[in-house]
Amino acid sequence: MSPAPTRLKIRFYGDPALRRRARPLEGVSDADRQCFQEMAEIMRCGGGIGLAAPQVGIDRQFVMVDVGEGLLILVNPRIVRKSGSAVMEEGCLSLPGAYVKVKRAKKVTVTGYNEFFDKIDISASDLLARALQHEIDHLRGRLILDYANVFARFRLKKKLKAYLRRGGYGVSQQKAQQE
Repeated sequence: MSPAPTRLKIRFYGDPALRRRARPLEGVSDADRQCFQEMAEIMRCGGGIGLAAPQVGIDRQFVMVDVGEGLLILVNPRIVRKSGSAVMEEGCLSLPGAYVKVKRAKKVTVTGYNEFFDKIDISASDLLARALQHEIDHLRGRLILDYANVFARFRLKKKLKAYLRRGGYGVSQQKAQQE
């Protein structure tokens, strides 16, 4: 059985929603929880391990990640502790075909709220820590392109514009939602 079509769509490079700072939520409603489920479906259909609200055009502070340990939803997340560092290549559902080596903390502690607006603290390492940092960057309007040197950034922007002009990822996303 296929998932129901969603009203939300992934925003791609060049969309101003990706560069805006998201606003905090003051609570979580049933409508918000429905949105979380739609976003989770989009993330999974796109083959991603994380998604932030600005990536679907929502100007609010919530993210989700699933690195194989189950779906984690965080509202108003803040990184309160970082340690260690590691460089790893990252991709992004909003930047199809672009991969950037990004130096991030190896371990983080994140505080925020769950989908019921209960306060939670998460200690994460390795891939989960990386995914959380990546998604929280989206809430500040920061993209993985911002970590690339000026020459790589220019090359990647040119590649992304060409890819998206040809229909690129958006076409396959629409097909995935129709199936």
